[in-house]
Amino acid sequence: MLTTLALSTLRIRWRSFVGMFVALALGSALVAALGQVLATTVGAADRGPQRYRDVPVVVVGVDELSVPTGHGGETVPLALPQGVPAALATTLPHAVADRIFPATLATGPGGSVGRPWSALPAAAQHLVAGRAPTTDDEIVVSEGARPGDRVQVVTAAGVRPYTVVGVSSTAREVSLFFTDVRAAQLSPRVDALLTWQPEADVRAAVGTRARVLVGEERARLDPNRESDADARNNANTIAGIALGFAIFISIAVVAATFAFAVGQRHREMALLRATGATPGQIRRMVYLEALTISFFAAATGAVAGPYAAPAVLDWLVARRMAPDWIDSVSGSSVPAYLSFAAGILVALLAAVTAAWRASRVRPVEALRDAPAQARPMPLSRWVLGLGTLATALVCMAITAVADPGSATNRKTYMPVLMLLIAAAALLAPAVVRPTARLLTRPFERVGGTVGMLVAAAATSSARRTAALATPVLLTVVLPAALLTASAMTDTARAAADAQSVRADYLVLPDGTAGLDVELTARLRAVPGADVSTVTESSVYTLEGDMVLIQRPTQGVESVPDDAIVPEPDWGYRVGDTARLWLADGTEARLRVVRLLSPGAGAAALVSPRNARAGLPSTALVDVRPGDDPAAVAAALRRAVEGHRALVVSKRQWSAATAAGRASASRLGLLMVLGILLTYTTIALVNTLVMGAPDRAGERRTLHLLGADRGQVLRYALAESLVAVGVGVVLAAAVAAAGLSGLWVALLRVAGPVPLDVSWTVLGAVVAGCVLIATVLPALLERAAHSPTASRAEPPA
Repeated sequence: MLTTLALSTLRIRWRSFVGMFVALALGSALVAALGQVLATTVGAADRGPQRYRDVPVVVVGVDELSVPTGHGGETVPLALPQGVPAALATTLPHAVADRIFPATLATGPGGSVGRPWSALPAAAQHLVAGRAPTTDDEIVVSEGARPGDRVQVVTAAGVRPYTVVGVSSTAREVSLFFTDVRAAQLSPRVDALLTWQPEADVRAAVGTRARVLVGEERARLDPNRESDADARNNANTIAGIALGFAIFISIAVVAATFAFAVGQRHREMALLRATGATPGQIRRMVYLEALTISFFAAATGAVAGPYAAPAVLDWLVARRMAPDWIDSVSGSSVPAYLSFAAGILVALLAAVTAAWRASRVRPVEALRDAPAQARPMPLSRWVLGLGTLATALVCMAITAVADPGSATNRKTYMPVLMLLIAAAALLAPAVVRPTARLLTRPFERVGGTVGMLVAAAATSSARRTAALATPVLLTVVLPAALLTASAMTDTARAAADAQSVRADYLVLPDGTAGLDVELTARLRAVPGADVSTVTESSVYTLEGDMVLIQRPTQGVESVPDDAIVPEPDWGYRVGDTARLWLADGTEARLRVVRLLSPGAGAAALVSPRNARAGLPSTALVDVRPGDDPAAVAAALRRAVEGHRALVVSKRQWSAATAAGRASASRLGLLMVLGILLTYTTIALVNTLVMGAPDRAGERRTLHLLGADRGQVLRYALAESLVAVGVGVVLAAAVAAAGLSGLWVALLRVAGPVPLDVSWTVLGAVVAGCVLIATVLPALLERAAHSPTASRAEPPA
């Protein structure tokens, strides 16, 4: 009986449930599409070998650090490779000794490397013009010059002129080829031995002195290995965040839509109760309706969603937010099954409150002409809403007081904003009346009879107003809160970075691996400039005698060779001795001379000697008291000429860093917002369409009272605009609360942070809501006056 009744209700009241069907289908499609992208980026194989793809066997140094621990031992890759033992080259006389070292044309493409001429075939390149280099001042380039050109080449030692005698074919890695003798002078370390001998013979000759790489293992030597991992992590993060938001918005929108649909049948529920239906039967009927709708809606979304996954992946790849070597979407069907199950689960969760409320309807309410509006919110919604709000406020307080630094991490603070948004959506019906009463005062004063009716309808029909205001709230608050919070955290992080740099000017490499030795000497010779360098490196520490951790470290001249300056979370105090391993695996015991302040940009500071790394990544320049900063800056720019380096002020560096960080984060956030705003916009349209039947009786009453079609249309438009206004006001309140808490937390990290509101995006969103709320009711009113609609309209 319940099944028949539920199916009959769905057939007769299909317009009330079409909104839920569309919302669920779209939600399932989003989950399926994003899940398919996530499965692709997580499960896709790593990029194949690039640097040595044409070399079957590559011999490299062991380059691992092994440390005894409480559970046997821990082994990790070394941050600074040691190369192949020199004696091993004589064991493999037919192998090619490859050396990879910094070498870049002073003018032309940056990011190139130097290599010996004998490694040309291994680099998957061939000579296309000119000849091979035969003397120490000759090179072959893959781009940027022609045979016969005299060029300046920047290497680790400095700048030296060379003659281009040949041009090689282009490759993914831009290379400059030197004679083997000159390459050995520039880089004594042998990075790899390349051989075409059988693997078994090579392993027998090498033994345990080195590592033999074949097949996909050769990709470990590619220069883009770290950037590939970053690209994969970025794609996983973006898809995961979008997936989480999609599920969150699905639950919020479907719950509101289903509650509205069930609320429209208040009198029907009372009639069922009057005819003997028990509260349990009413609840089961509502659950059965939700299950029936969700089954077909989730199936539709699960089937359609994977077809959108390639477009989403292409969009991410085109904007460098996903690995560019992944050119096809995963064929796994797991995301589709999960989206189907998630759609049904979302519907059942969304139906819990509506079912409980429907079962509370009393039989006597069937005698009323309209459902009572005295209690627009049940106790369960009060408890859930206030609990969510309290959780958000507690999290904000903990962040601001105990851990303000975590506020700069979106993964930490964005969930707090989402909790506030969820609390606002849950508590919206409770604040609709006072907000609507405030917004309708102008209608009461200047709107005449229609104005009074709008004011009365908006304040008395809180359920209907809240149903329309909730999707507006979600649509407006998402860009207002998320985009502004993202801009604030980016600004705060840039300010914290700027605070960690105490220098008037910075000298940065431009397309090279670092600042060469000759350039550093020229900078130190500039009158009026105090120059210190920063070298990026790593150290390893053993945590709890169990886990070996690699920590980013900077080598600076202000730290002695026997000292270290770690972060406080290392657990050391000033005067302690820290046991660690340097980037090349050398064990060291360094005394702690001081502790780093938060936001220093590194986990520890050591001396340049203990950094054991290559070239300095930055030179910090302070102008001596009494000297002219402009004159010092001009001298610095003259010193860097021809060395591929830039001189920037601290302000310019901070602004460029903030702009780059903001651009990358904004793209990912806009993608997430685009998906969510599409969803909430459809929910807004659904609510307007579903609410149209509720206005049929009001329409007839107005016509009986003498109102013409224009007055009825103005009434419908004004009522919709009031609901939109309520949603915008609530969105502004939620955004203000969330951003205020974030601002207080960031105040302790970086000082006062400006509110950078995306007014263009926000204005477009609000304008879109107003447009939908005005055009759609007009179309529905026009359709209601068509002859067909008039005949089909049921009596009141």
